[in-house]
Amino acid sequence: MSIKIKRIPAGIYAANCYIVIDQETKDCIVMDPGGDEEDLIKIIKGENVQVKYILLTHGHLDHTGAAVSLKKEFKAPICINNEDYKMISKGASMYGDIDNNVDQFIKEGDIFKVGSMEIKCIHTPGHTPGSLCFLMGDSIFTGDTLFAGSIGRTDLEAGDFNAIVKNIKEKLMILDDEIEVLPGHGPESTIGREKVHNPFL
Repeated sequence: MSIKIKRIPAGIYAANCYIVIDQETKDCIVMDPGGDEEDLIKIIKGENVQVKYILLTHGHLDHTGAAVSLKKEFKAPICINNEDYKMISKGASMYGDIDNNVDQFIKEGDIFKVGSMEIKCIHTPGHTPGSLCFLMGDSIFTGDTLFAGSIGRTDLEAGDFNAIVKNIKEKLMILDDEIEVLPGHGPESTIGREKVHNPFL
């Protein structure tokens, strides 16, 4: 299995967009396309891949800003947790305007099989009610739930500090220490490193 992961800080908040490619089948998943849609489209086309899904870890604008453009360009469905869709639908502040473009609601335990890749959804509310992490092999994409040395903000609308800490401890810190953490902002880490060095845990 040959998987390529491209990390592209996109948009004005430099949220990490991940382009995950099965290099044998050329199937691809895009996670959290937050902005700079023209650049992202050019990069994806340059890889000569077929985008199968656009997965969103949560609904904030800095992670969803280019999702609709990518959907239109590549005819790929946008997938998000229903709890964040509710926030988007009511026009909550900080949430992106993708209301009429969501194609699939995803939840705890859902599994996406794309090429040789298998991505499992883990529901980790706290930063937002519908925050998700995506576990794929020895990597986990944590959105704004877990960062290198920090955790996501909970002072925004519908944030919950106790919930985010509880979910990180109970759902992420039980994973193998070697699992690579690929967050929504900043550099990567590992589960083991965060167990030892993250001051919030």
